[in-house]
Amino acid sequence: MKKKAFNSTHFTILKHLVRWTLITVPIAAAIGCVVALFLWLLNLAIDYRFAHPEIIYFLPIAGIAIYFAYKLWGTTAIKGNNLIMDEIHNPGGGVPKSMTPLILISTVVTQLFGGSVGREGTAVQIGGSIAQMFSKWFRLNADDTRVILTAGIAAGFGAVFGTPLTGAIFAMEVLTIGRIQYTALVPCLVAAIVGDITVLAWGVHHETYHIAIVPIGHNILSNYLPLDILLLSKVIVASIIFGLTSYLFAEAVHGIKTGFNSLIAKKWLIPFIGGLIVIGLTIIIGKPDYLGLGVKPPHPGAITISSAFNAGGADTWSWLWKTIYTTITLGTGFKGGEVTPLFYIGSTLGNTLSTVLNAPVSLFAALGFIAVFAGATNTPLACTIMGIELFGSEYALFFAVACFTAYFFSGNSGIYSSQRIAVPKILDDEPALETIAEAENKRQRYMRRKLIKYKIDRKK
Repeated sequence: MKKKAFNSTHFTILKHLVRWTLITVPIAAAIGCVVALFLWLLNLAIDYRFAHPEIIYFLPIAGIAIYFAYKLWGTTAIKGNNLIMDEIHNPGGGVPKSMTPLILISTVVTQLFGGSVGREGTAVQIGGSIAQMFSKWFRLNADDTRVILTAGIAAGFGAVFGTPLTGAIFAMEVLTIGRIQYTALVPCLVAAIVGDITVLAWGVHHETYHIAIVPIGHNILSNYLPLDILLLSKVIVASIIFGLTSYLFAEAVHGIKTGFNSLIAKKWLIPFIGGLIVIGLTIIIGKPDYLGLGVKPPHPGAITISSAFNAGGADTWSWLWKTIYTTITLGTGFKGGEVTPLFYIGSTLGNTLSTVLNAPVSLFAALGFIAVFAGATNTPLACTIMGIELFGSEYALFFAVACFTAYFFSGNSGIYSSQRIAVPKILDDEPALETIAEAENKRQRYMRRKLIKYKIDRKK
C-alpha cells in the first residue's frame, strides 16, 4: 500500500514537471528572441545618440509621440508592469498583445533621444504580454494563466540581465511583499534559464563587473570570527543609506507623476515638459553622463556603472543627478524600466560612500548596485542572488546584509504600485498593511486638495 502511494505521488510530480516544462519552454524561447531583438535595437539607438548628441533636443517631441501612441493603441498597456501584477493577483481583461510592440518601440525611442530609463520594465512587459498570448493559444485556465504570467516575468528578467536564477526568484518575490509564490517555482526557473540561453544563442552578451580583492582587516575579534567586524559595520551603515535612497527614488517617481497629472490638464504636455527639463539639466551640467542607461560611456572618462567600481569613477553627487534624471523621465510619461538606473544610482552612491567610510570601492559599488534595487522593488532575496550571479559568492554575506538592510529602511514604498503586502516589514506596523496602490491614491487625493485650495486662493 505504501509502495503504491509512493509510486503514485512521484508519478504525479513527474507529470507536473513534464507538463510545465513543455508549456514553458516555447514561451520562454519566444520571449528570449524578442528580448534579444530589443537589446540589439537598444544598442543601435544608444550608439546613434552617441554619434549624434544633438538628437537630445528632439526628446520633447518623442515624448508627445509616445503619449499619443499609447492613447491610440495602448488601451490598458499604459499600466505597464503593474497591469501584469494585477492580472496575476486578480485576472480580468488580460494583458494586451499590443503591450510588446508598444513598450519595445517606446523604450528604444526614449533611449534614442536620451531619456534616462532602463531595460527591466520593457523585458518584463514583453514577457507578460507574450505569456498571455500563449496562455490563450494553450487554453490555460485562470490559475495556470497566473503561473505562466509569473514565468513570463522570470523569462524577461533573466533574459535581459543574464541572471536566470535571479529572474526566477524575482518573479516569485516581487508580487507580494513578505511572501514568495512557490507555486510557480518550476515554470519560473525553466523560463528564466531558457530565456537567458535564447538571448545568448542570438549572440547578445551582457555587461560584466568585477570586485577587486578585499583585504581582511584585523581587530580584537579577528581570532574568533572569520569576518571583518569593522567592515561589516560599514556595510550596515552604507546599506541604511542605500535603503533611504530607494525610498527617495520610489517616492519621487510617484510624486512627480501625481504632481504633473494634477497640475497639467493637457496630458500630452507632460512628456513635452519632462523632455525640456532633461535638456535643461544636461545644458546646465555640461555633460551627457546621466542620459540613457548609463552602461556605455558617451565619451572618454564618462561616469558609468562600470566606472563606479574604480576609485574616482564617480562624482560625489552622481547618484543624485541620476535619480533626478530618471524620476523626471519616468514620472512624465516616458517608457522603460527603473532597474538599470537603480544600478547606476546604487553603484555611484557606493563609490561615494566608500570614500567617506574608507571602505573598498568595488565592493561598496557592488553592494549599492544590488541594495538600492532591493529597497526599491522590495525583493531582498532576489537581489542577494543577483549579487552572487554577477559578482561571485565570496561576499555573499555582505550582499545579504546590504539587501535586507536596504529592504527594511526603504519603508513602505516601492516602484510597483500593484505590489501587495502580505506580511509588513515590521509586524506591529499597522499602516503597512495598506497596499502601495492605496498609498498612491492617498497621495493623489492630497494633491487634488492642494490644487483646489491653490485655485481658491488665487481667486481671492
